[in-house]
Amino acid sequence: MSSALFKHTHPYKPFLLEEATKLIVGTLPPPRFTKGELKPQDVDFCYGSCNGQLWPILDRIFNLGLVYETTQEAVEQRKQFLIKHKIGVCDIVESAEREKIDASDLGMQNVVLRDMIGYLQQYPNIGTLLFTGGNSKNGPEFFFRRQLKENGLKLKVISNTVPRIHHLELPFNFNGVKKTRTVRTVSLIAPSGAANRAVGGLQAYKDLKSKNPEFNTVDFRVMQYSEFF
Repeated sequence: MSSALFKHTHPYKPFLLEEATKLIVGTLPPPRFTKGELKPQDVDFCYGSCNGQLWPILDRIFNLGLVYETTQEAVEQRKQFLIKHKIGVCDIVESAEREKIDASDLGMQNVVLRDMIGYLQQYPNIGTLLFTGGNSKNGPEFFFRRQLKENGLKLKVISNTVPRIHHLELPFNFNGVKKTRTVRTVSLIAPSGAANRAVGGLQAYKDLKSKNPEFNTVDFRVMQYSEFF
């Protein structure tokens, strides 16, 4: 049975951990990125799927003029933006296995996680984790909570409306002295087409849509993300 499973490994190492003050945290890019079978509009970098909405959202917020193609120019544009704004990318999943070769979080089995707690302790500049999704099963916040539990830590609720905000009091050693620092977590609505239904169900979205029929789910995310990026 296990020989029939697809080994879905993350194709990208964490980006800019040392300088980052904020960290974008997701799970895995679509399997075609692992297989190296990109589409012409894909960008060979984190969140580069032509179906994903993270870069189009950031493009609108910061007026970046990004190109959407499988070129080194497209990769460099995104890297330079992240470096300038001290935003790192560190998806929490290192690898998983799948029976069905798709990008669903629920389809992941035998998941191997990256050590997010270790990264936070090692890189004290990181003050905010931006989860690209909420606490649904196999989402980034879900896995992070699992790691916190294993380390005897937990999140404190700051705001329970979408996007939910929590604080973590993180213990760390500084020159042999035990200290704690506060890390904020923000659970953004996932930048994927699959999350559009969830956006459509939010009262805040319905209210804005009723005032302006042209208002759409990407507009809503642009509004939400701009506050935290």
